[in-house]
Amino acid sequence: MDMLANMAAGFAVALSWNTLLYCLIGVTLGTFIGVLPGIGSLAAVSMLLPVVFYLEPTTALVMLAGVFYGAEYGGSTASILLNLPGTASAAVTCLDGHPLARQGRAGVALFVTTIASFFGAAVGILVLTFAAPLLVHLARNFTSAEFFAVILLGLVSAATISSGSALRGLTMVLFGLLLGTVAIDINSGAQRFTFGIPALYDGFSIVVVAMGLFGVSEVMLSIRRPGGIAQQGRIGLRSMIPSRADMHTFPAPATRGALIGSFIGALPGAGQTIAAFLSYGVEKRVSRRPERFGKGAIEGIAAPESANNAASITAFLPTLTLGIPGSATMALILGALMVYGITPGPMLIERNPELFWGLIASFWIGNIMLTVLNIPLINLWVRLLRIPYAYLYPTILVLVCIGVFSVNLNVLDVVLVVGFGLLGYALRLAGFEPAPLLLGFILGPLLEENLRRTLLVSRGDFLAMLERPLSGTILAITALLLVWALAAPLWRALRARGAP
Repeated sequence: MDMLANMAAGFAVALSWNTLLYCLIGVTLGTFIGVLPGIGSLAAVSMLLPVVFYLEPTTALVMLAGVFYGAEYGGSTASILLNLPGTASAAVTCLDGHPLARQGRAGVALFVTTIASFFGAAVGILVLTFAAPLLVHLARNFTSAEFFAVILLGLVSAATISSGSALRGLTMVLFGLLLGTVAIDINSGAQRFTFGIPALYDGFSIVVVAMGLFGVSEVMLSIRRPGGIAQQGRIGLRSMIPSRADMHTFPAPATRGALIGSFIGALPGAGQTIAAFLSYGVEKRVSRRPERFGKGAIEGIAAPESANNAASITAFLPTLTLGIPGSATMALILGALMVYGITPGPMLIERNPELFWGLIASFWIGNIMLTVLNIPLINLWVRLLRIPYAYLYPTILVLVCIGVFSVNLNVLDVVLVVGFGLLGYALRLAGFEPAPLLLGFILGPLLEENLRRTLLVSRGDFLAMLERPLSGTILAITALLLVWALAAPLWRALRARGAP
C-alpha cells in the first residue's frame, strides 16, 4: 500500500503542467542530440546545467533525466541510417541496424529500436521502483567508513571498467581528485591551490568543468570531421511495420537485454555501453543461427537497445540512494542536486519524497513521450541529420559561453571553460578519457570528507576501516579489482610473448 501511495504522489508531481512541459523539453532535446552523431548525452547534460539552475529541483532533475535517456533513444537513428552512432552505447546497433537499412528495411529497424527501448526502460523503472527502498534500508546502517569504501569502489571501477586502459583511467581519477581539492578547506580554513584568486575560494564550478571537458572539447573534435550528412530518403509509417517473423523473434532478446541492462546499469563504472555490448554478445551465443548477426538480425537490435535504455534508468539507483554515481552523466546529475542543497543518499527518499517518486513517475511519462516522438516524427530526425557541422558547432560554442557566464556573471568562468575545453581536447588526442576525471572531481570532496570523519572517530587508525565487516569487504573487493585491472594487461602480454 505504501508503494501505491508513493507512486500516486509521484504522478501527482509528474503530471503537473510545469513538470510535464520540462519533461517534454528534456526528452525532445535529448532525442535531437542523440540523433546528431558525436555529441552524446554527457555533453548535452553539461551544456544544459546553467539552464536548469533557474528551475525548481524536481523540475530540473526531470528535465536532465529526460535529456539523458532521450539521447539514448535517439542515438540509434544515426547508427541505423548512417552507420554513425549518435551515442557510444548505440555503436553496437550499427552492426545489424545499418545492414537492415541497406536491405531497404530501415523503417522496421527504427520501429524495433523504439519498442525495444521502451520495453527496456519499463523494466528498468520497475527495478528502480522496488530495489531503491531495499537499498536505502541497507544503506541506513552505513557509517563514514562504509561510505568511503563505496565511493572508492565506484571510482576504481569507473576507472578500470569503462576506460580503455586501467592505468590511464586511474590517472584521470587522480587528476580529478586533485582538481576537487582547489578551494578553502572547510575544516582548517586554509586556501588550497587557489593562488590567491577569490573566484577559486569555492573551487571550480561543476558547470565550468563539465561544459569545458565535454561540450567545448567535443566541438573541437567534431570540427575535424567532414561537414554535412548524406541525404536520406523519406521513411513512411507503413514501411515501419515489422513482419510476423520479426515480432515472433523480438520478445526473448528484448527481455534478456532488459534484465542484463537493469543489472549492469546499477553497477558503478559499467554503464549503458557495456550493457549494450554484453547483451549483444549473449544473444549471439544463445542464438541457433549466430551467423545471421552482423547481416541484419532483429535480435542484434532488440537486445542491445533494450539493455541500453534499461541501464540508463537503473543508473539512477546508486546515484540517488547511495550518492555514488556510476557514470559521468550521473555524476553531473548528482552535482546538480548538490548545487540545490540536496544530498543524494539513504535519506533522500525520506526527506525529498516528492523529488524521488516524482522522478520515477516522470520516467513512465517521458518514455511514452519518446515513443510518440520517435515513431511519427522519424522523418524530422532524418532531416536534422542534414544540418551542416559548419553551422551547428559554432552555435553550440556561443551557447556554452553564454550559459557559463549566466551562472555567476563572471568572465573568469568563460576563460576557465575554454581552458578546460583545451584540456579535454588534448586529453582525448592523447588517448585519455575525461569521464573518470569528472567522477574524481565530483566525488573527491565526498571521499575526503568521509575519510577524515572516519579517522577522527578512530583517532587516526587506518585499520579501523578494515575491522568493520562491510567496509572491509568493500575495500577488499576494490583491491582485487585494482590488482586484476593492472595485472590483466601484463598477463596477456606475457601470454602473447610466450605463444609460438
